[in-house]
Amino acid sequence: MTGPARDNRSISPIFWLLFGAGGMLSALFGPGLILITGFFAPLGVGLPENFLSYDHALAFAQNPVGKLAVLVVVALFFWHGAERLFLTLKDMKAGPSLLLKLCTYGVAAVVTAAVIALLLAIGF
Repeated sequence: MTGPARDNRSISPIFWLLFGAGGMLSALFGPGLILITGFFAPLGVGLPENFLSYDHALAFAQNPVGKLAVLVVVALFFWHGAERLFLTLKDMKAGPSLLLKLCTYGVAAVVTAAVIALLLAIGF
């Protein structure tokens, strides 16, 4: 492909992919995570004793599959939220599009990098 059509490419499909994946993940698993970690575990209802103890959480986070699960959930939730916030701010004409992208997607990128660093810091 040559000419002007090649020059009009953008990286926005990457952000839409992260937005869509984060939206699907948050719709499927978000309510369950809220119920388990926000209500059932603190009240001790319907869960085994010490279900969310520090030792169990650390063992989960040190497992490679657990690390991947934590990374996917946290990162995609943030990317989904960043896209929603960016589109809202853009519709409200809250500032230049580039500044809004840097602020919203930048926070999601920083959080993703921080989660990766923290998961690697706790070891395997």
